[in-house]
Amino acid sequence: MRQLAIVSGKGGTGKTSIAAVFAELSKRSVLADCDVDAPNLHIFLHPVVISRETFKGLKVATKDEDKCVKCGLCAQNCRFDAINKDFEIDPLACEGCGVCSYVCPEKAVTMVDRDSGEVFISKTRFGLMAHARLDPGEETTGKLVTVVRNNAKKIAEENDADLVIIDGPPGIGCPVIATIGGTDLVLAVTEPTLTGLHDLTRVLGVADHFGVPSVVCINKADINPTMTERISKYCEENGKPVVGVIPYDKTVVKALVEGKSLLSYPKSPALREIRGMWIRVLDVLGLNRGSPIA
Repeated sequence: MRQLAIVSGKGGTGKTSIAAVFAELSKRSVLADCDVDAPNLHIFLHPVVISRETFKGLKVATKDEDKCVKCGLCAQNCRFDAINKDFEIDPLACEGCGVCSYVCPEKAVTMVDRDSGEVFISKTRFGLMAHARLDPGEETTGKLVTVVRNNAKKIAEENDADLVIIDGPPGIGCPVIATIGGTDLVLAVTEPTLTGLHDLTRVLGVADHFGVPSVVCINKADINPTMTERISKYCEENGKPVVGVIPYDKTVVKALVEGKSLLSYPKSPALREIRGMWIRVLDVLGLNRGSPIA
């Protein structure tokens, strides 16, 4: 089994659109949406949830009023101002660090689990999908990403799937690290802009740090040919193969608005290039799937 992580140094580069097309071209892979802060792969795939469970994120402090002697040590040591002058704990401000529980001489403060989101396993027309949704304002996205990846890996093993396609989050933070670590290949999607190149270098650096091979896709390449050439040159100089150069194509937006698959538009220039990129990615992964479906 191989794991392919599709990521981007910045948002809006088109990685989810590419992941959705890959899912349909494959039809034999397990899917994982690891952009748990803002999941959107379900918009393309219309999954039917077959199981769900509550995700427990950061712990929150709670106080036993009968034990509290109002000594004030908890408020004095809380660096997040989550305990007011009446020694009441604000669960929204609490970061779950546990200092208040540690310094309380009466053991009146304890740390308890709190619900931070939901984890799903769903069925799509292209295969099973692991995904999740973090509640607004909650943190520990890296922890939730790990849960999603573990679910996807388990599903793949149970169904003898040879590939897990991971739609990752943008950036280089904890969620991206949790997405990339331990995968077999990173497909970094960028666009031909200065910020696109800057953030591409950062996300490729993360992949290199964790020893994960990486390849590059330049999306909307024809909107700025000069920057496309510059990015291609950077990739060549740094040993990062460019496996896809996708033109700007209004059909992609049209398909999303109409709720259709991009494969419903066989004359789409973007689809033609994504098909070729799919074969090249499989080749890098060492998977022989033959030609993509018609």
